[in-house]
Amino acid sequence: MMARSDQLTLMAVHAHPDDEASSTGGILARYSDEGIRTVLVTCTRGELGDGPGGVKPGDPAHDEAVVVETRQAELEASCAVLGVSHLEMLGYHDSGMMGWPQNTAPGAFWNTPVAEGAERLGKLIAHYEPQVVVTYDSNGFYGHPDHIQAHRITVAALDATPGPAKLYYPTFPRSAFADFVAVFAEEGLEAPPDEELAELGTPDELVTTYVDCSLFVGRKRAALAAHASQSDNIFFLRLGDERFMRLFGTEAFVRMTDTTGAALPENDLFAGLR
Repeated sequence: MMARSDQLTLMAVHAHPDDEASSTGGILARYSDEGIRTVLVTCTRGELGDGPGGVKPGDPAHDEAVVVETRQAELEASCAVLGVSHLEMLGYHDSGMMGWPQNTAPGAFWNTPVAEGAERLGKLIAHYEPQVVVTYDSNGFYGHPDHIQAHRITVAALDATPGPAKLYYPTFPRSAFADFVAVFAEEGLEAPPDEELAELGTPDELVTTYVDCSLFVGRKRAALAAHASQSDNIFFLRLGDERFMRLFGTEAFVRMTDTTGAALPENDLFAGLR
């Protein structure tokens, strides 16, 4: 068996159960199939997601204990579909959307000192010794406080824990949103306003890495479907195979840290490492 430092390992740091499927389901499945160890770190238990039957936070019927139990089971099912080698839970409380009163509740991830979260994550980085780490950009892709906090603790942990050769942020190139608008129109739905779309994703020229996940898109869909309690996933699951492939057959990233000297653009997160 390889020494831990010799075993190629990908670590994805996500905020909630289901985030792993939506933005990194393709790479988790692909690299798992290639024999790379895949480690998923989920920072919160997802208490403020939908409850069974679509019950929303604030509804008297919304029971956080039931939500946690449901979402943990869904997360484990998603990991099984994607071939995730190791699931690690940091156990923080879901902070809700930006501006919600739960942002400042005791134990909320957003309300946790960055140093505390970074220390906890740093122990996992030291244990697994990943060469590649993936997490959100500084805006959490779309401004979600728990995504932003996941970014902050990851960057802080990497600053204090030498070892990972490459750090990536998953993204969508701005040009890809034309496909999203087209798919919405084909489904008879109204797309988000242009001003909202303009703030999402990354200018195409800043995207460094495109990973072909077309062979694994079925497993990505199945991983999303495993999170059946979360209504945000329902629209994408209704898409036919062709439309789903158009949107999710390739996963895009911005490479932020690299010690390998691998040339850009690249099509493999492990370029320069094998």
